[in-house]
Amino acid sequence: MSQATLSEGVYWVGAVDWNIRNFHGYSTHLGTTYNAYLVVDEKIALIDTVKAPFYDQMLARVKEIVSPEDIDYVVSNHVEMDHSGSLPMIMREAKNAKLVTLEKFGEGGLQKTFHSNWPFETVKEGSELDLGKRKLVFVPTPMLHWPDSMCSYLVEDRILFSMDVFGQHLATSARFDDEVGLDVIMPESAKYYANILMPFGDLVGRALDKLGGLGIRMVAPSHGVIWRSHLETIVNAYASWGKGETKNKALVIYDTMWGSTEKMAHALVEGIISEGVEAKLYNLTKSDQSDIIKEVLDTRAILVGSPTLNNGMFPSVAGFLCYVKGLKPRGKIGAAFGSHGWAGGAVKAIEQELGQAGVELVDSDIAFKFVPGADEIQKCIDFGRVIAKKVAQ
Repeated sequence: MSQATLSEGVYWVGAVDWNIRNFHGYSTHLGTTYNAYLVVDEKIALIDTVKAPFYDQMLARVKEIVSPEDIDYVVSNHVEMDHSGSLPMIMREAKNAKLVTLEKFGEGGLQKTFHSNWPFETVKEGSELDLGKRKLVFVPTPMLHWPDSMCSYLVEDRILFSMDVFGQHLATSARFDDEVGLDVIMPESAKYYANILMPFGDLVGRALDKLGGLGIRMVAPSHGVIWRSHLETIVNAYASWGKGETKNKALVIYDTMWGSTEKMAHALVEGIISEGVEAKLYNLTKSDQSDIIKEVLDTRAILVGSPTLNNGMFPSVAGFLCYVKGLKPRGKIGAAFGSHGWAGGAVKAIEQELGQAGVELVDSDIAFKFVPGADEIQKCIDFGRVIAKKVAQ
């Protein structure tokens, strides 16, 4: 089995999941990795494990370097089972190892997940683990993205094992950023942030402040590639995303029953681009929800359209807005539009959901009966221009 060397005595021993295409509702078109790391010193530490079905891959990589019985510590930076799923197996192999995790939420979460009486060693902010010539320092990052999340920092090598922060869902035979290329990595980093970390922008800023003083030279996340050459690029991107910074861009997102709402959506896009503002159009039946959320991350305006069904939104629109509401996007303006038959309801419902998501609503009157006529299509174009001017302000 192939490993990768991060530094002398520091190895990647994780697994590549080439074929996963859905990660609890998040589309992973390019697969993912489950990264685990082995630090070999006077004491040996395994930092995180892999999703349970990939345990044999990890174990084979570990065995090429050390005997599992010689592992002194297994560090669990996060309870979620894509990282902790192999703990029951590795703790049986590493018979002398202590399980290092964050006090309270880490220990409690692992006990409730696995119901095992493992020898825990709990840590907190600033706790150190002496490995001999090296030491690990622990940095809690609560709610990035669970309460138990933490980073582990190998001081002498200046390597941050960052857990979910700075990760990507990306399967590749290469392990490092400079071996893959930013044109591939950054879109997946943005999608990862948007779908997982977007609700926690303020906490991201605090974590960056905390980590900024460590003198980090390499970041080894739990998914995707390891950052060694473009660290400044990803840190700057996280700082921007955490602040909710946006581009001069508008999204028009909709579903349609008989094509009327779709006609309106296209007219809105026409109005937006006529003012020189970037616009993107997404039909929710034909587009992937988590791909759209990547575009939401840096957009300024979100226009959402739906036909009225049973006095409410189309199910696909309702599901999307429920997802958006949980992610709490920052710095957005938005509006609703749609067509209806004898009675409306969808536009009002969309406005309510957008408002609850924290989107600043722009007054509109873009709700038309049946098939929109030429005058109504012109209203959509004109409203698109209004949105574009607000985006460009």
